[in-house]
Amino acid sequence: MRRPGRGEQAVRNNEAILVAAREIFLADPRAPVAAVAERAKVGIGALYRRYPGKEDLLRTLCHDGLKTFIAEAEQAALEPDDWTAFATFLRGVVQADVHSLTVHLAGTFTPTEQMNADAELAADLAAGLIERARPHLRADIEAADITLLLEMCAAVRLPDAARTGELRDRCLTVLLDGLRTAGPLPGPPPRVLELNWRWLST
Repeated sequence: MRRPGRGEQAVRNNEAILVAAREIFLADPRAPVAAVAERAKVGIGALYRRYPGKEDLLRTLCHDGLKTFIAEAEQAALEPDDWTAFATFLRGVVQADVHSLTVHLAGTFTPTEQMNADAELAADLAAGLIERARPHLRADIEAADITLLLEMCAAVRLPDAARTGELRDRCLTVLLDGLRTAGPLPGPPPRVLELNWRWLST
């Protein structure tokens, strides 16, 4: 049997590190990097060669989540039906568990310029899908409302991953029905600063 080369092993190690880091830091953002190396079954030196500090690892996790958000939005935008595109986008983001990273890791690192640019792209893509669905949405829904609803779904978490997915899908289905209901919502929608303060705390 052919043994993997150094390049292949490095890729496998990195994948193991990122999977372990997601599990460790979603459970406890204050956990040490050594816990990630132990969970990933890689040497601490191998981890530090790729990620010189904890912030670098956290930054990569969140940037990967942002890229997933963008990919889900771009894929959903291909749907010809406006409501289906919107609902497909939300389901894809919830299933990918993107917003768990925001809820747990916001403010734990300094975003790069590229992350900020990608965040703007993500916001534009989401806004486009929301505008397409606008004729079907209650009149006073804003993009920031959708952000908080996605974070609500991400808050559903059980030890059983499959059951977590089922309950999140159930929650999202209720929320989607509510988004189409007529009648005014109480209070103003979330403000941009109310959503972004977490990223400004470092």
